[in-house]
Amino acid sequence: MSRHTACPDSGRPGAEPPEVSDAVSEFAPTPAAEGCAAIRRVLEQAVTQGGLPGILVEVRDGERQWFATAGVADTGTGDERAQQDRFRIGSISKTFVATVVLQLAAEGRLSLDDTAEQWLPGVLDGHHHDGAGVSIRMLLNHTSGIFNYTDDREALHRYETHSPESLVRIAISHPLTFPSGSGWAYSNTNYVLAGMIIERVTGRALAAEITRRISSPLGLTGTYLPHGVDPTIDGPHSRHYTKLFRTDPGAPIHDATELDSSMFWAAGGMISTAGDLNRFFGALLGGRLLPPDRQRDMFTTVPTRDWIANTAYGLGVSSVRLPCGETVWGMGGALFGSWSYAYGTRDGAQMVTINVNGDWCDGGWHDPIGIFTDLLQATFCGRSGT
Repeated sequence: MSRHTACPDSGRPGAEPPEVSDAVSEFAPTPAAEGCAAIRRVLEQAVTQGGLPGILVEVRDGERQWFATAGVADTGTGDERAQQDRFRIGSISKTFVATVVLQLAAEGRLSLDDTAEQWLPGVLDGHHHDGAGVSIRMLLNHTSGIFNYTDDREALHRYETHSPESLVRIAISHPLTFPSGSGWAYSNTNYVLAGMIIERVTGRALAAEITRRISSPLGLTGTYLPHGVDPTIDGPHSRHYTKLFRTDPGAPIHDATELDSSMFWAAGGMISTAGDLNRFFGALLGGRLLPPDRQRDMFTTVPTRDWIANTAYGLGVSSVRLPCGETVWGMGGALFGSWSYAYGTRDGAQMVTINVNGDWCDGGWHDPIGIFTDLLQATFCGRSGT
């Protein structure tokens, strides 16, 4: 796999469009000039053509890092996005949850072949569901066939807050998408169940277990799962703007910064920073969080279906094959007003994390995934796809 170093500061006059600002650590290496220019170009286009409020990216190569932004953190004040900004990471939460499950498996406290019924007796009971036929592995790689509860928005809106048990009840009020183990479909219900299993095995809250096992040992000071229905984001953060996933350009924009994330919990409720995500995935991909056998489990993939193009899915992680032929590993996440990608080389030596504080794109990318793909291409292939 080709290697490209992190981008240097280019603060000299005329080096970049004024909409883009960047910073660099004192350890900055020699640039991969074409890739750096492509990154800045995509950042500018995301704001000027895509209409997004703001975007940030942090590239790491070993201990070297480069951070850049375009647009604003707050459309009212015009403040720029900052490197320490915290944001909601959506489904990147699944990677943290899967890592905890695999650590428990490594400790012999559960097996990936254990069934949901063993740990959560009677929870999967309805519309021909059978918890005895659903393994923990099926939950983690989305082959369980259990309905995705977030697809039933009418049921979600009946209640102001949501317990994990209530989310599962919404899911099992629907038939299985396919017989367990016979297909693939992305389902947030799988990770709610995985979070419930973690709590049953450890006797501790999922938030505390993630902090104890991952955030504290790695020094991820901006990374946490909110407790209960706390709607705030602790510490410095951008505003989160949403069109409620409407695609028409004239859709109204809402501020979703304060959000009860209980309906997402283990499936997507966490908060983090670009630097923390690069550190976490660097350690995970580099084999520093799991022993080799559990590392193999995590990165054994199955084909995806009706999801993101050119991807495969492991246990809480995905691979993306870029247009240039390179394959990167990590996870993406979307929540109201915040879309993120965190991907790197298979050894974790190179990482990039991207976040936009809006959930739409009016510039022909269809949604922020097109922007993210261009930024991955620029980082790992030296050029963007635009």
